Amino acid sequence: MKASWDIFCSVVDNYGDAGVTWRLARQLVAEHGLQVRLWIDDLSAFVRLCPGAHPQARQQWQEGVSVCQWPTEWLNTDIPDVVIEAFACRLPTRYTEAMLQRSPRLLWLNLDYLSAEDWVSGCHGLPSPQSNGLKKFFFFPGFSEATGGLLREKNLIEQRQAFQQNSAARQAFLSGLGIEALADARLISVFAYENPALGSWLDALASDSRPTHLLVPEGRILGDLQRWLGTKDSLRAGFIQACGGLTVQVLPFIRQELYDQLLWSCDFNIVRGEDSFVRAQWAGRPMLWHIYQQEDDAHLPKLDAFLTLYLAGLSLAAAQALNQFWQRWNV
Repeated sequence: MKASWDIFCSVVDNYGDAGVTWRLARQLVAEHGLQVRLWIDDLSAFVRLCPGAHPQARQQWQEGVSVCQWPTEWLNTDIPDVVIEAFACRLPTRYTEAMLQRSPRLLWLNLDYLSAEDWVSGCHGLPSPQSNGLKKFFFFPGFSEATGGLLREKNLIEQRQAFQQNSAARQAFLSGLGIEALADARLISVFAYENPALGSWLDALASDSRPTHLLVPEGRILGDLQRWLGTKDSLRAGFIQACGGLTVQVLPFIRQELYDQLLWSCDFNIVRGEDSFVRAQWAGRPMLWHIYQQEDDAHLPKLDAFLTLYLAGLSLAAAQALNQFWQRWNV
């Protein structure tokens, strides 16, 4: 009999939380043969990730995963073998009460945010006894063997290498998105939060002697891009405009598999949040991470911790330049 898992996701960062849990759910089904329910409170965000999904269905099957709308008023349901509480979301009270009655006891995991900070390895796997007698365990993704590691499909690296070594496949993919870049143009993807520093960077690209083709999937940075372009109408997928040596093209929001191929195709990727951050690393291309900002600049130590790892092995000049670029982008 298949082991049963429930994953709970409360959408905070538009697509980041949903993206991580949806990718995890699919992998648990496809590679480990588990029975997985994904409870999500914002199906509109999920539909962007899975275009075939219904935005109002209480329950639906997608790629072997039972995707359930997290209801405001909780209804009784069977309790699985493993429960994942993703990113500090709060489980329904009636659900935790039912967890207490289950025999044998289940495994309750608190899936936390990814970090390269030193303290993560000391907290990964620690128990957190609850007042009702249950025990929850912290699961921290990370970059060392003492953490939970990073999410990656079994054959992902082989698939990426085959794609990147096949120029015809790359060209066919780009053409399918309506991308026709100059042969010598830098190809850069930008999936980021709002950023007042965007304009000065675009100015530099536009005045550079080497052409740049900027690919911007629909998202939160389009407002800043629109202001720099000086256009009156909101930017939408299909928009393309040349400004000096810079060509700006807005892409539709694409599903995860296609976004992976976009990252593989580009010379440089700017990503945000957590899911695209990890996928950009698996792409094996130079990157910049637009980290999710927190109050009192609590996100900056996390940024610095990752930069320490990411810049290791680079020349001093390259490390200083890349560090400065990342820091200024994330101010």
